Amino acid sequence: MNPRIKDVKPEDDYVISLTFDNGESRVFDMKPYLEKGFFKQLKEKGYFSSVRPFMGSIQWPNGQDLCPDVLFEESVAC
Repeated sequence: MNPRIKDVKPEDDYVISLTFDNGESRVFDMKPYLEKGFFKQLKEKGYFSSVRPFMGSIQWPNGQDLCPDVLFEESVAC
C-alpha cells in the first residue's frame, strides 16, 4: 500500500503539491485530467484552489477526487 495524503496545496498551472504520511513531498500535474468529464470544472482556478485532503486522498467540493495510489505513483518527488 502506498502512503496517503496528509496535506495538499494547489499551485499555478494546475499542479498540486502533496505531502504524504511517510513525509515525502511530491507534485502532481492535473492538466491531463482537465478535459475529462467530471474534472472539467477544475479548469476554473478558484474552484481548482478549493482542493482539500480527504480520507487519505484529496477532494474538491463537488466530489472530484483521485485514488491516493495514483497520486503517489504518478507524482514527482520535489
